Amino acid sequence: MIGEINKALQTLKEGGLILYPTDTVWGIGCDATNPEAVKKVYALKQRVYGKVLICLVADDRMLKKYVKQIPEMALNIIDVTDKPTTIIYDDAQNLASNLVAEDGTIAIRIPDDDFCFQLCRRLNGAIVSTSANISGFPTPNSFKEIQPAILKGVDYVVNLHHEKICSKPSSIIKLSNNGVVKIIRE
Repeated sequence: MIGEINKALQTLKEGGLILYPTDTVWGIGCDATNPEAVKKVYALKQRVYGKVLICLVADDRMLKKYVKQIPEMALNIIDVTDKPTTIIYDDAQNLASNLVAEDGTIAIRIPDDDFCFQLCRRLNGAIVSTSANISGFPTPNSFKEIQPAILKGVDYVVNLHHEKICSKPSSIIKLSNNGVVKIIRE
């Protein structure tokens, strides 16, 4: 796994795109602080700008780099949830501007996956994590289902877990600083 982390890390540092297994589905990723790399993700997915992308961070400490004020409820959810949960936070900071939604929010998940954890740690930063499909097409449940255009469009394909069958994307919850909670996707 170390070799794969090193190759993916090098690609991220060079502004490239990786295709990698996450705690949910296969993802297209890049350095979340690099606006040019984020632009490449949107282009590869043929995704409309403004439709938000998710980021992964290693832990709560790293989360604090990218969110000005983390609601207490978010930390409680992170501690007790037993399934992958992405939280949309107000007041994003220190991320590529084209990654942050118009209202200043950002969607971030702390994955329960050793590869993702180690990669975020070694990068010392957030990684974009969006499903490995062209917008409008189904999310692939396995590596074999990933479209050829996606495979050709990334700079590095992580050589781990190619046999893994993915169940579904993460749940998404929006936690506003004013206390409003909204379930976006269960």
